[in-house]
Amino acid sequence: MEYKKGLYITKSALILYFLFNLTNVSFSQNSDSTKVSGHFGGTVTITNYGISFIPNFTLGKPAAIFDMSAGKGKLSFEPQFRFALTGKPWSFVFWWRYKLLNTDKFLINIGGHPSVTFKIKTLMIDGVSTQTTVANQYLAGELSPNYLLSKNASIGIYYFYGYGLDKVVVKNTHMFSLRSNFSNIRLSEQVYMRFNPQVYYLKMADKHGIYFSSSLTLAKRNFPLSVSSLINKTIQTEISASKNFLWNVSLTYSFNKEYVEK
Repeated sequence: MEYKKGLYITKSALILYFLFNLTNVSFSQNSDSTKVSGHFGGTVTITNYGISFIPNFTLGKPAAIFDMSAGKGKLSFEPQFRFALTGKPWSFVFWWRYKLLNTDKFLINIGGHPSVTFKIKTLMIDGVSTQTTVANQYLAGELSPNYLLSKNASIGIYYFYGYGLDKVVVKNTHMFSLRSNFSNIRLSEQVYMRFNPQVYYLKMADKHGIYFSSSLTLAKRNFPLSVSSLINKTIQTEISASKNFLWNVSLTYSFNKEYVEK
């Protein structure tokens, strides 16, 4: 029953996603006489270890992650589908994001989503131990102000609030982080790096934790594949699901297309 509820949310969000694309954007290969009005893009990532900044959601196994983004103007729809490499679902997240402010120096984004996470649990049915997939539902919102230090460097804060809709999950989750972003770090004419460190505070119900994480990405210009690594280190925590140190290595394929009004 729980699994079916998760699939219902997934189907509903996908219907909204395709309606959004059909009604808001059209694609043209010749854009000399038109202006760009929207985009469609995404990434496919394979990683050796599925990590989440919320410890309860860490998969801890090899995973595949599918991110998509479709937008027009300031609004975008950015669903994410995460699976274990065995094919079992990990989590489905359906972000809607809006650029509240976009100037030369300041960026403020807001967003919200419904989501479904999946857990394999062992249940006793008629005296027999049986593994089943349980889906738990959440609603969440975010606020992300950023200050641009230069074309390739920024600092900002990030606030996330998640609310668990099911009785058996944590009802209130708060995350507050101090972030920085250093992009386009040139290593050669074609090869560059991105570096994204952050320190974040996490509160789940009445438990607290402080963590450090950082991602490093190595990419080549005009080439769709990139390699990245993420580390996550616990500084201090009361959250029992936290691990002292996590890391992974990922391979990502990226694509992006622009859409125009005719």
